[in-house]
Amino acid sequence: MHIAVAGNIGCGKTTLTRMLANRYGWKPNYEPVDNNPYLADYYADMARWSFNLQIYFLSKRFKDIVEISKSPEVIIQDRTIFEDARIFAANLNEMGLLTDRDFQNYRDLFELMMSLVKLPDLMIYIRSSVPHLIDHISKRGRSYEQAIRIDYLTGLNSRYEDWISTYKGNLIVIDGDTCNFEENPEDFLKVTDQIDAKLFGLF
Repeated sequence: MHIAVAGNIGCGKTTLTRMLANRYGWKPNYEPVDNNPYLADYYADMARWSFNLQIYFLSKRFKDIVEISKSPEVIIQDRTIFEDARIFAANLNEMGLLTDRDFQNYRDLFELMMSLVKLPDLMIYIRSSVPHLIDHISKRGRSYEQAIRIDYLTGLNSRYEDWISTYKGNLIVIDGDTCNFEENPEDFLKVTDQIDAKLFGLF
């Protein structure tokens, strides 16, 4: 079974992935951030490194999703291949940081990959406002993230909402601004109650 956690930068995806993996005994699959050879360069010069970064993420997540499809375990994934194309690459193209030529090349490769995989069994989307995202990004203190532009986060949020409004799979939406699942056990229970209802038909 494939569970996925989606949402903008700083919304709490990794935290929720870890908590749900511990709660249900699922195997976590985390976003490749710390060992990413392009990320620091990308935030310093987005126009130069955007295509390289997006291809890196696309190849890594396609490999992940193929391995997940073959695994007998329940795997919960921190960010999905769908977000790379529908959100991040499209936003970079709109901002003029990814050329039309590179974006078309990227989309052709993505569509080919999508013909070989299926949607997750459950998508969990964490919806967060830009001020909330900025607060989280600031608190976790990753040096390369401090240069993230507000208009970049705003554009991503808009694309996330467009994508999730047309998503066809099994979906749960969490309000990241009001649901403090990390520090409030009652809020975390509300999340797991929704998951139980979707996956196991409870409540």
